[in-house]
Amino acid sequence: MKRRRFIQTTGLSVAGLSLSGSTWGTSEANGKTVKRPLCVFTKCLQFLTMDEMGEVLAQLGFDGADIPVRAGGQIDPSNVKTELPQAVKTLRKYGVEIPMIVTAITDPDNPDSVATLQAMADSGINYYRMGWLGYEPSKSIQQNLDDHRRTFEKLAKLNERLGIHGGYQNHSGIHVGAPVWDLYDLLKDVDPRFLGVQYDIRHAVTEGGYSWILGMKRIAPWIRTVDIKDFVWGRNAKGHWRHQNVPLGEGMVSFDEFLTEYASLNAEAPISIHYEYDLGGAETGKKTITMDRIKIYNYLKKDLDWFKNAMKKNRIET
Repeated sequence: MKRRRFIQTTGLSVAGLSLSGSTWGTSEANGKTVKRPLCVFTKCLQFLTMDEMGEVLAQLGFDGADIPVRAGGQIDPSNVKTELPQAVKTLRKYGVEIPMIVTAITDPDNPDSVATLQAMADSGINYYRMGWLGYEPSKSIQQNLDDHRRTFEKLAKLNERLGIHGGYQNHSGIHVGAPVWDLYDLLKDVDPRFLGVQYDIRHAVTEGGYSWILGMKRIAPWIRTVDIKDFVWGRNAKGHWRHQNVPLGEGMVSFDEFLTEYASLNAEAPISIHYEYDLGGAETGKKTITMDRIKIYNYLKKDLDWFKNAMKKNRIET
């Protein structure tokens, strides 16, 4: 794509983020060492090509991309062997890394799961997020946990063989991990170097209220990667109370309290910023969006800058 055409399609110059040439056409990453790369979960940028996304993220100031490698994501697992290394190569041209990916992996015996993790390891990607597990109603809670523990243990061994780390995201709802405490039962005998938790503070506060910090302390040894987002409670059109995602700092998450606890982990791993509030459909991964892309980029930049300042305030080095 010609440079002028690229600027027109991404809209960066209109956004006041005009291409300076500092990243355009470079052949490799900028080589800086980052302890805690600040990434964007790129589900919200699936309306862009990899080249476009690399340029946008470089101009916005992100260190990396957290790429969805799952059905409906930017890379389908059936194409992972070719498309994942190509994505790494493409983004690296702009000084943007892929230190982490999102998968739907829950079965370590599935050949497609093994292929995805092998491609990830071969591409130099160290962290991935697992798929979610559920509670089978016909079984007791303990029976469910016993079944899932065997899955965790087998997956940890696979990760160890490949030299990578898998993280299970705590998510609000009735999934495994929503209470957070149940994750300890699954992980207590697992080596945290290879399998643990991708801790999501928004979902932890949604489910834990005031007590979320106890759950975080309980599973602290297994936390490596973290997800960043914010929310408030509000009524929907039917008058029912539901969580509503909002930009960082505008919701109920006490980021100072969270970052104080996070700092005590001494985790040096990627951080994924999620954008799940209204972005004209981009927040759900749509490729046809109704919001001007300039406005979307401004939201991404605003949250990134806000979180950088929060980390700086709490003396956490990136």
